[in-house]
Amino acid sequence: MESRDPRMESLCSFTLRSFRLEPQTWREFVSEEEKLLLFTSFFTCPDSLHLFIYRDAEAQLSVSLSFPADICSKLICVSKAGREAVTMETKPNFIIQEVQGDDPLSFLSAITEQVSFLSAITEQVTCPLLSNPENSQGWAAGVAEEALRFMERQKNEAQVMKAQVDGRTFLPQPDALHDDHHQDNGIQEDSAERKLLDVKLVHACESTAIEWAELVSDFLQQDSSQPLLDGLKPPPSCEVEFWRNRLRNLQFIQQQLMSSRAQQVASILKTADSVYSCTLTEIFTHVQQGLMEAEDVTHNLEPLQEKLAEVEQLEYQQLRDNMVAVMEEVRLVWIRSQFYRKPCRIVVLLQEICNLFIHLSREFLRGEEVMRGLVADPGPVLDDVRLVIVTLQTLKEAYSQCRTQLDHHQEAHCVSLQLYQLHQTLLSGVSGRMWSDVVQDVYQDFLGHVAVLSDCSCDATDPEDQSFQPHLDQFRAQVWDLERRLVSVLSRALQDCCASSSAAKLLQMFGFILERPLNQEQLRPHLSRLLEVVLTELDQTRLLVSSQREKADTFCRFTPSPAAVLCWTQQLQLRAQQALKNYKAAQHLCVDSGELQVVVQRFQQIVDLLQDFRDTVRSDWNVQLDSDSDFILEQPLIQHDQQGMLGVSSSQKLEVLQRELRYVSRETHMTLRPQAARLLTCRDDITHTYLNLSHMVSSYNQVVSGVLQVELPLIQDQLQDLDQSLLELQRNTWSSEGLQQLVEQQRQKVLMFCTTVMKARANMDTITDIIQGWVEELHLLQRSGDSLLEGGATEQSYSRLREEGQELLRLTQENQSLYGAQDSSQAWITYLDHIDDKVQDGLFQLLHRSLHFLCDSMNPQLQETGSAFEPSVGGGLSDLMKSVISDVYTAASLLPRISVSRHGNYQVSLQQSPDLSALEKEVMRRLLEVSEEAERLRAELDRYSHLWQSDRQSVMQEFLTYSRQLGPEEGEVEEAPPTLKDFRREIDSLRKLYTEVTHLDDVIALHGWLQVDRQPFRDSLLSIIQDWSHMYTQHLLDLLKFTRLMFVSSRQNRSDPVSSLLDSSGPEQSKRGTMMRTLQK
Repeated sequence: MESRDPRMESLCSFTLRSFRLEPQTWREFVSEEEKLLLFTSFFTCPDSLHLFIYRDAEAQLSVSLSFPADICSKLICVSKAGREAVTMETKPNFIIQEVQGDDPLSFLSAITEQVSFLSAITEQVTCPLLSNPENSQGWAAGVAEEALRFMERQKNEAQVMKAQVDGRTFLPQPDALHDDHHQDNGIQEDSAERKLLDVKLVHACESTAIEWAELVSDFLQQDSSQPLLDGLKPPPSCEVEFWRNRLRNLQFIQQQLMSSRAQQVASILKTADSVYSCTLTEIFTHVQQGLMEAEDVTHNLEPLQEKLAEVEQLEYQQLRDNMVAVMEEVRLVWIRSQFYRKPCRIVVLLQEICNLFIHLSREFLRGEEVMRGLVADPGPVLDDVRLVIVTLQTLKEAYSQCRTQLDHHQEAHCVSLQLYQLHQTLLSGVSGRMWSDVVQDVYQDFLGHVAVLSDCSCDATDPEDQSFQPHLDQFRAQVWDLERRLVSVLSRALQDCCASSSAAKLLQMFGFILERPLNQEQLRPHLSRLLEVVLTELDQTRLLVSSQREKADTFCRFTPSPAAVLCWTQQLQLRAQQALKNYKAAQHLCVDSGELQVVVQRFQQIVDLLQDFRDTVRSDWNVQLDSDSDFILEQPLIQHDQQGMLGVSSSQKLEVLQRELRYVSRETHMTLRPQAARLLTCRDDITHTYLNLSHMVSSYNQVVSGVLQVELPLIQDQLQDLDQSLLELQRNTWSSEGLQQLVEQQRQKVLMFCTTVMKARANMDTITDIIQGWVEELHLLQRSGDSLLEGGATEQSYSRLREEGQELLRLTQENQSLYGAQDSSQAWITYLDHIDDKVQDGLFQLLHRSLHFLCDSMNPQLQETGSAFEPSVGGGLSDLMKSVISDVYTAASLLPRISVSRHGNYQVSLQQSPDLSALEKEVMRRLLEVSEEAERLRAELDRYSHLWQSDRQSVMQEFLTYSRQLGPEEGEVEEAPPTLKDFRREIDSLRKLYTEVTHLDDVIALHGWLQVDRQPFRDSLLSIIQDWSHMYTQHLLDLLKFTRLMFVSSRQNRSDPVSSLLDSSGPEQSKRGTMMRTLQK
């Protein structure tokens, strides 16, 4: 790297001027390989932010990526403005300054002060000034906001730079969080602008989340092995410092993520349902995991760092006695640390420890003095060299001892882990249950041995404790006995295997015991059974190929026969390969290599046989495909069948051929003949054309097959034009040019015609559904369940008929437009008459059903008051029924007439229907019969008429005079005042009559349809009977009062009350006399 490198020019000039050096000194300085590596690392590595150039103790220029120790003179600090790599094509952006070596933080303080000053000015002065609206009243719209956002970005960049100088990662905040509260007052009225700001806020938060993810990811991807990969030789203190800095930075990042600003960003993204909400969650999770890792590693590296610090303070002659202690600390790190227990990390740590001891050895020897000792006094130098060799050899022996001890523990755990798998071992076959029980016994014995080993009182982490070795030797002997028993089970199970796959599974299941040579020797004689099984399977495969070669048509009914044959042969070859693979699984146990040659030779014979069979099938299939393709290419596209329907020519054969070509396209070893190759080349185009033709033909046939007799004259001309247009498709074959465009044009014509006809038919179906709805759902008469209510037809049914009549008219006019028919066209008139017949038939069934309902289950509601009907069952009921029938017929006049050739509305036509007239006469006949029955019912109730027709006062006076009611033919009768017995007779007679009236039915039906409600009549009659009974009862109560009055009067006047009352004159004399006579009796 020469001085003309643009990245070095500024460094060169500043260094020469600062240290007052010659250019030749700089060229010699940058020509050293070690210095070039440091400069390259500073320029390209994102983590190398500073470079220090200084004079060492020998006044020679030196360079370092970290602040050099024990330097009291000045040095040059070069800092990058960012983490980006500085290449030769980019303009270097460095901060170069002189600092004092005795103050390691002087250069950082300078940068920190500058950045802190810039951040403070921005936050405390610039931003408040720009955010105050009064300071930007005269500015153009948006200038203040843009300036504020720029200063916020500058503040973020300054804080990022400050954090980088401190070795930390700063997470910048989005600008929109600062802008939002400044503009709330002015934007509340403008919802559109408020929404735009919300979008900007979400976008800013998403950009921030992406930036945070990149920053955190870049930091978490940093690894302590990077200096080693860069060719440097860091000591273990660099490893410890790396994890300390990592822990501090992760704590700093966690504090930022837990801050209110970060929580606000997360809340905004979650409210907006942004996909970057999950990104923030992942960032926090990764930081938490990294924090746990850094805490664990830092905690476990601290004892090692303390020990190494002690070692560095010792004399070199004392290092040898501390090697074991250092390696013991390394081993404890491996055992105790959950996250540092990785080979890659322990290797880095060991390399750094080696670098430390190499550095101590070089400082002890001093290379210049070693070479000078050859001339001066080689004896002391030789002693120092031997001491260094012995010391480093001691380090190696300590490492080997530690590794051996760990290997012993690893062996015990590996064997235990392998034998723990016996718990899930299950052998099948005739003797499988027995062998499984033996394996479980072995497993139980193993559990006992492991329990004894785990209870031994020895410290596995203490290198001085050698008591573990006897326990390990005993455990090895026990494991050997268990493996011997398992080998016995395996050998017996191999003898029972009848398939090579079963034997291979057995060997895989017990593979861990086959790793020992002694077990292999015991098992090798039993592997001859595996050879026999494999050869038998290969022979069966060869016989199967020979026997099935002539039955190629019986392979699969859903796959082309040649393709099924090829697939079948491929499966047979895979079966043979699996048998060979099963044998090779035990190949390392076989001594005789000739057996493998026999198996491979037999396998190759099967492969050759199958290949010959496949070549024959492919050749025959190729000829057949070419013949079929030639036939298909000469066929017309479409043709008419005997019923006049269209069809794609040879459609089934074309589908079969296309399916076979799809299978052929997967065959890589098959070259098609010209016609088949041509069809395969345009297979996609032919498939697309065939699907279009099938769709077109299906639509055409659907229209033709479902044509109505009255519809055919309307579409006859269009159908003939369409048939003439389709003749062009019948003249072209599959080999013609421009098929896709031609078929697409014809398909569009057919689909347009079919769509028009199908829409007209859908309208006709709608008409039919409307008419059918009248027959099944519409009720012209007001009903309550199965009873007819008074009032005739409902207005709701009338309204429905009017609306649906207009809908029928609209659908008919739409069909006229679709068919393109003229009003005067005879075909159209016939079509309208057809619809008119449908409408009239529907109305007929509607009226017929309504009159039938009247005839079968008429249910008018009548009330009886006294002995007369309300309404009258005479002319009133007849008028009501005639009104109902008239309402039924009126419904037919509400629909407009569809036919133009028929005059009058539908009511006139339907009133002339003999069936409806007969039903109407039947209704009136039944009405006459029920009227007569109602009159007979009224006559039966007339026997109670005396109760409301007689004058109660006259009857009472007559009873008091003669003790009974006189007949009209009786003349002068002797007076006979009533007794109490006469009163009781009359009252009992009324009670009996009351009971009789009470048991009258509330409602009775005459002839099963005319309902008579007698409850009003019964209630009124019961009230009259109670009045009569009350009249007799009240008379007796008055008599009792009169008696009490006489008794009181006789006590007061002491005279004969009877005589005084009898002597009294006036209108009451007769009544009092009657009472007295009643009492005397």
